[in-house]
Amino acid sequence: MLRCFLALCAGLTLCTGAAQALTAGQALAMAAGDTDDRVAAVQQAVVHADERTAAFLQALADDAVKIAAGKALIVRGDQGQDPVTGAGVPLPDDAEDVISNNRMRGEIDQALATLALFDQDASRRLAAARALTRAPDAGRMALLDRALAQETQVRVRAQLELARAATLLGSADAAQRIAAAQALSASATPDTRLLLNERATLEEDAKVRAALGTALRAIDGQLAWGERLGAAFSGISLGSILLLVALGLAITYGLMGVINMAHGELMMIGAYATYVVQGVFQKYFPGAFDWYLVAALPLAFGASAAVGAVLERGVLRFLYGRPLETLLATWGISLVLMQLVRTLFGAQNVGVENPAWMSGGVQLLPNLTLPYNRLVIMGFAIAVLLGMGWIIGRTRLGLFVRGVTQNRPIASCMGVHTARIDTLAFALGSGIAGLAGCALSQVGNVGPDLGQSYIVDAFMVVVLGGVGQLAGTVYAALGLGVLSKFLEGWAGAVLAKIAVLLLIIVFIQKRPQGIFALKGRSAD
Repeated sequence: MLRCFLALCAGLTLCTGAAQALTAGQALAMAAGDTDDRVAAVQQAVVHADERTAAFLQALADDAVKIAAGKALIVRGDQGQDPVTGAGVPLPDDAEDVISNNRMRGEIDQALATLALFDQDASRRLAAARALTRAPDAGRMALLDRALAQETQVRVRAQLELARAATLLGSADAAQRIAAAQALSASATPDTRLLLNERATLEEDAKVRAALGTALRAIDGQLAWGERLGAAFSGISLGSILLLVALGLAITYGLMGVINMAHGELMMIGAYATYVVQGVFQKYFPGAFDWYLVAALPLAFGASAAVGAVLERGVLRFLYGRPLETLLATWGISLVLMQLVRTLFGAQNVGVENPAWMSGGVQLLPNLTLPYNRLVIMGFAIAVLLGMGWIIGRTRLGLFVRGVTQNRPIASCMGVHTARIDTLAFALGSGIAGLAGCALSQVGNVGPDLGQSYIVDAFMVVVLGGVGQLAGTVYAALGLGVLSKFLEGWAGAVLAKIAVLLLIIVFIQKRPQGIFALKGRSAD
């Protein structure tokens, strides 16, 4: 009896395996005939698919299938291949190409994505389960049950359970729909919320609607933290960009008192210098492209610093003490620089690619991903701030700059070459603007009008923080960034910009010296 029982089990296993294997008739049905019939054949084959079925579907997707003598053949080069056995067969001259319309291609792509549930790679199985969760299909229920029965990875299995619950939302049984809603409430993702909202608009059963509402409220409560943290991160990211932009202005305006309306164009020069370095690496050093940004940093700094030094020696040295004339002169220079860039690079924006190590991000929550390029810019802003603080506070150049800005006649009497210090200080501020442009090229397009988008915000940061105060610049940049992002979520981008400007005006009216005021005789 035991031997008979084992023989029976073996026979059932062989029968099941034969039913699951791809047959010549199934291959032909998927390749030839009416589109509805072909779609139905694909859906039926996927339910009990094996490796041969997946290979045949991939060949259909690649337009590598032909029909000859009433059989479907996979084409590999000039040779034919039997889709059932994998053996090579002669390819007749009269073989006809298999043509798939858009609907058929979509069905094939969906079938291939579904078959990834049985891939050896757990990450691909997880991606396939997520795809089925976003787009549930009742026809895939048997496939989901089959995948669940053999899945061992906890994370993939949990996602498959969610995909099954999402599929059961369309069940005819109200009890199953309620259970599915309760199961999906544990998945606090934007896709799940969208799925439940769509089902809630179609649901007629009062109990099911109540269950859907409860699930949606639970998901909204969990996603709210991700949205708040996302707004905070966006604000800090914007603040770090404003800090980079304002650091150079903190020297040229905060310490030297020069109203430099061309500061934004100095940033633009740094961004275009990065674009040029990218082009050089793409053409001559493609293997080292991921490191082009490291090579672009000194070039962006040097190019902007050189233009700033020429600007100071050629124009600004004759206008110290006349702020209105300085403003008008630098505004005119900004127009000249923008037109020069349009002539050299064109009026259209140019794209600067992120290196591979700055692509992607860190996903902390289902609705919160921290992009690597933003994280790198935040770290870079901190590094530039520390470097600038060290130069101003610890070096001989910084000592001379502080001496000249506080009392020029006494510094000159002490032997300080004030004209040279003015040039070096202005070049330093301009070079930092170039570094800001290099960083900005990683978060947006580069164009002739790049600097115009940030110059007003940079002046607001410097004035709000306190003229000549690096610490105030940091607080003002981060504060404005976070405040702007939270107000945008509440009132929209335009109203948020207006509200921030009004708040700054009111603050300056009450405290003209900014967040941090100068102390001692220098305040006089």
